[in-house]
Amino acid sequence: MEDTHKKILQRNRTNLVRDLDPSDLYDGLLEKGVFTQDMIDEIKSAGTRRDQARKLVQDLETRGSRAFALFLVCLEGTGQHSLSERLRSEAPAVRLQPATPSQVVLPVVLPVVLPVVLPVPLSPESEHVRARPPGRIRRDSIQSYKMDASPCGHCLIINNVEFEPESELSNRKGSNIDCDKLERRFKALNFIVEVKTNLKQRQIKHVLSALCKKDHSQHDCCVVIMLSHGTEVSHNRFPGAVYGVDGQHVPVQHITNYLNGQHCPSLQGKPKLFFIQACGGGERDTGFEVSPDEAEPCIGGVDDQTDAIPTSSSSDSLSMSDEPDARATLPTPSDILVSYSTFPGYVSWRDTQSGSWYVETLERILEENAATDDLVTMLMMVNHEVSQNSAKGLYKQMPGSFNFLRKLLHFQAQA
Repeated sequence: MEDTHKKILQRNRTNLVRDLDPSDLYDGLLEKGVFTQDMIDEIKSAGTRRDQARKLVQDLETRGSRAFALFLVCLEGTGQHSLSERLRSEAPAVRLQPATPSQVVLPVVLPVVLPVVLPVPLSPESEHVRARPPGRIRRDSIQSYKMDASPCGHCLIINNVEFEPESELSNRKGSNIDCDKLERRFKALNFIVEVKTNLKQRQIKHVLSALCKKDHSQHDCCVVIMLSHGTEVSHNRFPGAVYGVDGQHVPVQHITNYLNGQHCPSLQGKPKLFFIQACGGGERDTGFEVSPDEAEPCIGGVDDQTDAIPTSSSSDSLSMSDEPDARATLPTPSDILVSYSTFPGYVSWRDTQSGSWYVETLERILEENAATDDLVTMLMMVNHEVSQNSAKGLYKQMPGSFNFLRKLLHFQAQA
């Protein structure tokens, strides 16, 4: 069925471009989740009615069979019955079906640690069973995401280093080091890695929209990595925002929205991972005293900087930010994990010589443990190690994650 709707649209493209009135469809297509607002705006910007119709049909071909059925409903709802009947006549079985298991909208659940399951004998033929080192429990596929596609999926890295003077944001020395490390690491994990550098807000939205429109049906996962300055914004699920080099920010919850199951059908039921190296706000954490047994050797030095906006209250090269933003509503974020370099509201530290604390630790933990541990376990290792660091002998940092994954996630890696 996934190929059928594409063929139908391609065969009827000439008639659709000639007869379709896209302006009547926009509200319905947006309401039903066929397109995002950014995608609608992009279609509108195509130009004439015919150009908009051509762009709409081209984008619809990438949205899946369920979106095609919803498109037919919108045609009938706007009185464009002849087009709807023509398309239906070529696919009499096309109708709006209830969501398949991979399309089920899940209730919001708090992040939890999955219970340990006792070992169960598994047959050699069991699919998607990851081989574990001696002494580790083997978990069957009902507990682990399928992650054996080759390549595993797309990985988009947005690396903002040089900011426009009007933005009043400093350049992010050391970020290229982070970018190079993560590019090498995710290539080693069998991802198709694409790096974009120094993007404005509008360009960030454009590349995310392009990633959303890709066909991910042959892949098992998708990764987005944001390396930029950040700020604290109002939110209803995922806190924080990242800046374009023009000083305009994109809320993290909008970034995740591009790839959720509603807007990117070919990623339904598949893990979507977001790694955010940016400040979560302007507070600087000085930590609290612990017993000697809890304290560990820490790293950090005079070259440490933050990924936040400078303010007049700064007494040195440190910087902070705090800017409100409008609230937005998202569908249930199932199969999404957002890993933040710092706790919401606090600054994130970056060494100009060796890169950010968070990325440096994350890359090393992935290299050393991806063959034996799941992602959530590795992120806890990252949290622990970064929390032991100190900037200028005083300031601390605490990474964290918003975890809406439903299963364990094991990357492709050699033991």
